[in-house]
Amino acid sequence: MAPTPKPNALLPGTLEMLVLKTLALEPMHAFGIGARLTQISRGVFQVNAGSLFPAFRRLERDGLIKGDWRETENRRRAKYYALTARGRRALETQTESWQAQSQAIGRILDASPEEI
Repeated sequence: MAPTPKPNALLPGTLEMLVLKTLALEPMHAFGIGARLTQISRGVFQVNAGSLFPAFRRLERDGLIKGDWRETENRRRAKYYALTARGRRALETQTESWQAQSQAIGRILDASPEEI
């Protein structure tokens, strides 16, 4: 039997999609991405650096994001990430798939004995 995920844990495979969506809004550095995910989810998701950096490496390796070093508003150097054209296409595909799956799950969870 699979372990039960923590109530506010991201489902496996969703972090990359959420990072892509966040970067579709604007390029930003890792801390900003984590903060934005927390902000938009209204505190439901709090993603730590230990999860983000491996995701960034995978997304960069796959050509979905690109990173370059810049100075932050606090005058520190940070790697800023931006979505690539390939990343935009991947986000669109993943979003469509996620929406179809979540709608199907919703229908299953809302099913009543009369519908069977």
